[in-house]
Amino acid sequence: MKKLLFAILLLTIISCSNNNTNSQNESVTKKLDSILSNTFKINEPGGSVLLKKNNEIVFMKSYGVEDIKTGKKITENTIFNTGSISKTFVSNGILILQEQGKLSIEDSIYKYFKDFDHKEIAQKVKIKHMLSHTSGLPDLRNVRDNYEFFITAKDTANFEPLKRTDSLNFESGEKFQYSNPSYNGLALIIEGLTEKKWQDFIKENIFHPSGMENSKITDGPHPETGVAHGYYKDENGKYVEIDYGEVPTFAASGNGGIWSSVLELVKYEEAIQKNIFLSKELTNESRKPFYPKNWSDSVAPQVGYSWFTGDKRFVSKKTPSLNVDVIYHTGSQGGFTAFLISIPEKDIVFVGLFNKYRSKLNDIMNTTLQNLKENNWLD
Repeated sequence: MKKLLFAILLLTIISCSNNNTNSQNESVTKKLDSILSNTFKINEPGGSVLLKKNNEIVFMKSYGVEDIKTGKKITENTIFNTGSISKTFVSNGILILQEQGKLSIEDSIYKYFKDFDHKEIAQKVKIKHMLSHTSGLPDLRNVRDNYEFFITAKDTANFEPLKRTDSLNFESGEKFQYSNPSYNGLALIIEGLTEKKWQDFIKENIFHPSGMENSKITDGPHPETGVAHGYYKDENGKYVEIDYGEVPTFAASGNGGIWSSVLELVKYEEAIQKNIFLSKELTNESRKPFYPKNWSDSVAPQVGYSWFTGDKRFVSKKTPSLNVDVIYHTGSQGGFTAFLISIPEKDIVFVGLFNKYRSKLNDIMNTTLQNLKENNWLD
C-alpha cells in the first residue's frame, strides 16, 4: 500500500512539474510569436526564428517572403546572409589553424603582411588583437568617396587601406574598437597558410563536420539561387532590394559572407559545444572576455575571439541581470539582420535571421531573454 501511495505521489509531482513547464513554455512562445507577428507581414520581407532548450525545439516559426518578386515564403530552411555572425566562422578558422600548429594568435600580423608602409605598426598588432577588436588599426577605407569600387571590392581590397596607416588609434590591447576590415585580414591569413580559398577551408573544416550542408559563403558573385534577398523601405514606402551589388563592402566576405538558415546555425552552435571541429580548451578561450594586460578602458572587456559575452545588452530596469553567461553575436548587412544567442549552462540556443532592414532586432532579443528570466528558464 505504501509503495502504491508513493507511486501516486511521484506521478502527481511529475504531472504538476510538466504542467508548470508547459505553462512557462507557452508564455514564452506566445509572447515571442506576438512580437514577430506584429513586426512582419505575410507578403513582405520577414524572417525565421528558432528557440531551443534541452535538445528540444520549443519555438520555430517563419514570417514573410524571401523574395518579393516570386512571393516565395520564408521557412526554417531559408538561407539568409548572417552579417557579422560570419566573423565567428573566420575566428574559428584561425583557431583551427593554431590547433594544427600552423600559426599562433600571439604572432604579429607583420609575419603575414610584410607590405605595411610602417613595419613597426604591423609588428605591434597580434592576431589575438584582430580577433578581439582590440588592434587599434584605423579603418581607412574611403567608402563614401569610392562607392562604386567598394561595391565589388573583396577581402584583399578592403584590408589594403589599413596597410597604409601611419599610426594606431590606440596601442593594441588597450581598448575595444569594432573592426570589419580586421576580419578581411584574418580571412586572408587563412588563405595564405592553407594555399586555398578561405571559403573552402571553412566549408571543409566547419560546415561539413557540423552538418551545414546547405550553408554558403560569398565568393565573388552573390549566391544566385537558393537564398533570400534583403530589403529596405524607401521614402515612398516601397521595398527596395539591398544586398549584393547594391551595398558597398558586401563582397568582402571575411566580415560578413556566411549564408545560413536557423536550423543550420543551431547545428553550428551544437558542433561548437560538442567540440566537433575545435578543442574544448580553445573553444572556452574564444568564448570568454579577452583581457589584455595593458587594458586601459574604464569598461571591462566583453568580447572574446569574435564572440560577445555577458548579459549587459539584454537587461532592463525590470530585469537588471539575467544571472547567466550569455554568448552571442549579431549581424547586419544590407537588408539583412541576424542574431545567434547561446546560454550553454541552461542548454538554450536562440537564433533569428531576417531579410528586412532594421528588423527590431533588439526588441526581439531583449524582450525574449527577459521573458525567459521571468518564466524561470534561467534559474
